[in-house]
Amino acid sequence: MSEPTSRIDWLIFVALGFMWGSSYLFIKLAVDDFGTFTLVALRLLVGSALLWIVVRLAGQAIPRDPRVYRHLVVMAVINITIPFLLITWAEQSVDSSLAAILTAPVPLFAIVLSAIFLSDEPMRVNGLVGLFVGFVGVVIVTSRGLTGGESSIVGEIALLGAAFSYAAGAVYTRKYVRGLPPMIPAVFQVTFAAIITVILALLFEQPWNSRPDGQSVFAILWLGVLGSGLAYLAAFRLLARWGATRMTLVAYLLPVVGIVLGFLVLQEPIDARLILGTALVISGVGLVNSRRGRRRVFGRGQPVQAA
Repeated sequence: MSEPTSRIDWLIFVALGFMWGSSYLFIKLAVDDFGTFTLVALRLLVGSALLWIVVRLAGQAIPRDPRVYRHLVVMAVINITIPFLLITWAEQSVDSSLAAILTAPVPLFAIVLSAIFLSDEPMRVNGLVGLFVGFVGVVIVTSRGLTGGESSIVGEIALLGAAFSYAAGAVYTRKYVRGLPPMIPAVFQVTFAAIITVILALLFEQPWNSRPDGQSVFAILWLGVLGSGLAYLAAFRLLARWGATRMTLVAYLLPVVGIVLGFLVLQEPIDARLILGTALVISGVGLVNSRRGRRRVFGRGQPVQAA
């Protein structure tokens, strides 16, 4: 069961939304100077270094059960490696604002996966309605890529794949990695993902040939310290206190932050279709967490009584 929400939780929630929402802008700023694997590997190396410093300063004990590390490796793959690579690759052809929108349906995927795999988060009427509304929004947004715009439909599909992977990671974490301090899953999954992507970068790219400018270096530091470091400490705290479905409501904030920063910094276009699709996606996410329509439709959980 989720714990009561505190003011600190809400502050962390907003900060997490900004850190992850701004990541799309900084990926766009750096993606032309690095290969996909190299960019992701660098940000994860910076993030893991920061997290290990925090863990050591906090005197955090390292788990001794080897089974824990098996789950942490799986988390590193589905919660970081896959979505980070898909998003970074997609932003070579998709605007940063559109990338933020198309990864926002994480809660819509999460509510389906939670109903199937988690005993305390069944599917309810509001979830089904939210899924439909959010799906319509995604269709409207992605249809912009079919009208001769610069966005690639393949990139858009990759972004939706990243959203699904994030949702699967949140549900997997909720099911298999409980009782650990937030720092432990954060530091190990970022570290394992860094190792994986460094190997991929060395195998398929030539990182030593990169010639980044100051802007790209700053972007890597931002992505590493905030998007891949502090953000994961915040995310695991919220996951432990709020639950998988509710924590992914941070997706509310990502399109807003992504659209605003993309427009202000990169002059990315905003049109009526983008606004309408975004509004529907956010509305679908809101319906997922609505207190109305809480009757269970399917899932393994027990019906929740109103207070």
